[in-house]
Amino acid sequence: MALRLLALLLALISTAAAQNWPSFRGPAAAGVADHQNLPVAWDAAKGEQIQWSTALPGLAHSSPIVWQDRIFVTTAVSSRPDASFKRGLYGEGDASDDVGPQQWKLLCLDRKSGKLLWERTAYEGVPKEKRHMKATYANSTPATDGKVVVAFFGSQGLYAYDPAGNLLWKRDLGRLNVGAYDLPEYEWGTASSPILFGNAVIVQCDRQKGSFLEAFDRETGRTLWKTDRDELPSWGTPAVYRGSARTELVTNGSNFVRGYDPATGKELWRLGGSSKITAPTPVFGDGLIVVASGRRPEAPIFAIRAGAAGDITGDTKWVAWQKQQRGPYMPTPLIYGGYLYVLGNAGVFDCYSLATGTEVYRERIPHQGSGFSGSPVASDGKIYLPSEDGDIFVVKAGPHFELLQKNEMGEPLMATPAISGGLLLVRTQHRLWAIGSN
Repeated sequence: MALRLLALLLALISTAAAQNWPSFRGPAAAGVADHQNLPVAWDAAKGEQIQWSTALPGLAHSSPIVWQDRIFVTTAVSSRPDASFKRGLYGEGDASDDVGPQQWKLLCLDRKSGKLLWERTAYEGVPKEKRHMKATYANSTPATDGKVVVAFFGSQGLYAYDPAGNLLWKRDLGRLNVGAYDLPEYEWGTASSPILFGNAVIVQCDRQKGSFLEAFDRETGRTLWKTDRDELPSWGTPAVYRGSARTELVTNGSNFVRGYDPATGKELWRLGGSSKITAPTPVFGDGLIVVASGRRPEAPIFAIRAGAAGDITGDTKWVAWQKQQRGPYMPTPLIYGGYLYVLGNAGVFDCYSLATGTEVYRERIPHQGSGFSGSPVASDGKIYLPSEDGDIFVVKAGPHFELLQKNEMGEPLMATPAISGGLLLVRTQHRLWAIGSN
């Protein structure tokens, strides 16, 4: 009887957790939510397996997040009605000419119906930074723990609201000049998302000069700690690894991948040899911390054993395995069922053994040509790959590549999907879609 009650309790906890997708790529940035019964195929144009879709104002590459029956999304609404971004595989680093006044907003929607419950304008004015022509002014995904919702708008500030939309506090973090490391006059805009850990809101702000990691009290916005970083501009979101022996805050960076004590901001370890441009978020599984980046010539994948100390560059005691020129430029890798899946911008999809790094397969996704920026997510043995052209490819998880379906959304897709309450929540250029089995 006791075992049955325990099993029931664990099932209820798992179900409750599955309802929440509180930050970029969900709990622990894993990008995984099982027991969702998501469809393999749907038709956005005909409304088949579409529970609802809601038009969203402005432009944003940020993902939706979910807490119980509320969805939170950010956006930036330009004073130019024709404001857009340029998707595709190209090497241009120019900034967008959309430099007129904007409104940076946080929106709250009902998860069951898609109805807009409220919207708040956090900041209004001329942007304090430029954005890459492929980016938006709202690239950072918000974060919530059900008590506070945090939205980060780069140079426009960090804002905390309660679930009803009341502003709790805001912080000006200064002008964040984030762009090409070798061409300082270029500005590409911020993308790193805030995370919540305990009573702290943590942000990673790597810029041309004066990079830092900072933790704020989630109730008051007071600085709990701030750690300076000798780093080049970066776009990755920090992530917290909760190990049995120690908790580590892991950051992707060009000079060093680093681990910190999330309670104090003290550096625990560092690993050199990464790319000059870093964007993917660290992910975790089976005692390994996987950090990757796609800028060549390095484009590395590192599998780091938890619990390291000091400079571990080249130390096989702590670096379980690594690869060169296999890292993804934008999409964050996925750990699922003992395998590491890596989606490249150009559509090359790799599967490795997480434990050893052995290549299991390497295949090319048959996309239209614009490539991939959103990160893969997984549920119930299926992996969902969002392409910039607006197609979501569904691949069977496991050691044998099998493309199950290609689903067309009908407009560009740059954001990483969320999974909650039996829904795949997909943000395209102008809409938020709830995809679920009827």
